[in-house]
Amino acid sequence: MYPQTEQKIRDLVTNGTVPGVSYGFIRQQQTWTHYLGASELVPQKRALKAGQLYDLASLTKVVATTTLILKLQEQQRLSLNDPVQKYLPEFGDVRVTLRHLLTHTSGITGYIPNRDQLAAPALTQALLGLKVGADFGRKVVYSDTGLIYLGWVIERLLKIPVQQALAQEVLRPLHLNTMTFTPEKARCVPASYEPAGRGLIQGIVHDPKAFVLGVHCASAGLFSDLDDMLQFCRFMLGDLVISQPPISTATIANLYQDQTGFNGGRSLGWQLLTAADGHKVLYHTGFVGHFMLIDGQSHNAFVFLSNRIHPTSPNKAYLALRDQIVATYLQESK
Repeated sequence: MYPQTEQKIRDLVTNGTVPGVSYGFIRQQQTWTHYLGASELVPQKRALKAGQLYDLASLTKVVATTTLILKLQEQQRLSLNDPVQKYLPEFGDVRVTLRHLLTHTSGITGYIPNRDQLAAPALTQALLGLKVGADFGRKVVYSDTGLIYLGWVIERLLKIPVQQALAQEVLRPLHLNTMTFTPEKARCVPASYEPAGRGLIQGIVHDPKAFVLGVHCASAGLFSDLDDMLQFCRFMLGDLVISQPPISTATIANLYQDQTGFNGGRSLGWQLLTAADGHKVLYHTGFVGHFMLIDGQSHNAFVFLSNRIHPTSPNKAYLALRDQIVATYLQESK
């Protein structure tokens, strides 16, 4: 299928850069899935199997949260040009819009002392108290904060915890039946191992902010197997017949346009990469060790799931190798 790409993936496992990988390709109407290596190395080694669930980390942002924000836009329950303050009056800067949050151009910045030790109410207050810096509207600075805010916007509109809203409004209509915020621990690939901290992090979200905020966090927290991730890609490619799709084909097509206002390489929620012939491809990563690409023009998709921070983070060596895999795939899929 993609021999050079797949060789680089195999090398990640054989070289010990990651314990194991679940990955799949969609090409036109065909789908291929592959499982390599181990799901866990410590406290004991276990083989990776089909059907295991991964902590999706920031893939939550695009699969679920961005999709629901776009659904609410289609329903005219919000406008992307609305100021954040309209929904979250506790936030202090009237200039920042929902679009700025989606494109990571809000400029929201600041340090929260002892962030990971705060209880949810205190962390919420601290996040809403962050200030806007000099990068506002001029520079893409990737951050969880904007998507956390968008989750709270969803809560103000739908009057239920955001994770419940995402399951109800996005996951269920798309028949993503293994994708969940409340996974069965035994089915999950462990994210990492912290013997002096949380121990084996399995079946509970790894991200510290999401762990504290619980059902009120929209930036991370979703778990899924490979099949449901590919099912989501098929929806985004227009291959699923859904009676009530959360968003329209026109909204999906619009995602392939830069939305920053200064060619910053970001769409709504998604990063934009450039294919070999110059057209744009949707892309996003997840800290635990994932990435996904969706190419509407070529009708291709690529989902890569791993636990690169197992047993411990940060494993920065993985990042450059990941980027090589992505670049190789973009060349081979032209």
